[in-house]
Amino acid sequence: MTTIQPVLATPRLQLLPAHIGLARPMLDYQVRNRQHFAAWDPKPGDMFFTELYWTMQLRQQALSWEQGRGARFLLTQPEQPRQIIGTVSLSNIVRGVFQAAHLGYGIDHSLQGQGLMHEAVGEIIRFAFDDLRLHRLQANYQPHNQRSAALLQRLGFVEEGLARDYLYINGAWRDHVLTSLTNPQFDPARMLA
Repeated sequence: MTTIQPVLATPRLQLLPAHIGLARPMLDYQVRNRQHFAAWDPKPGDMFFTELYWTMQLRQQALSWEQGRGARFLLTQPEQPRQIIGTVSLSNIVRGVFQAAHLGYGIDHSLQGQGLMHEAVGEIIRFAFDDLRLHRLQANYQPHNQRSAALLQRLGFVEEGLARDYLYINGAWRDHVLTSLTNPQFDPARMLA
């Protein structure tokens, strides 16, 4: 993995690496989407809606990249480069015989249904498979999250099963549908390169 996390781009988006200079825009994004994310995310702690919290989180996420454990990208549009409209991340990157990561994503409630998340996640898949040389991506969603189900299916993710009481979210243990996508071009000989 390179030392500097790249900026990625799609026709309508910039995917910026997590860094502390974006703490205020990240806080604004979270505040705007507080109700929207409540059903899908763990209940936030007392500091969650503070700039200090997001400064610490973005610092940690940048460190995660440097250590080869994750890559978080903050989505912006060219006409508003300082307004975060979503996030896409690769977390729990494991090398060795696994060569895999977990995929996570979210988009501003006002921009749902415009294909922006499909565009961003498609670019992250390319990045994960071509640049990071990963073999497998895993993405999980709650069974009633039809938008995530449709997105992952369109991108080629295959359903692998249901994990009961998988994550404690919004005050209760929630089941999750487990999906994955494997890299058809993965060359095991490159694991040692």
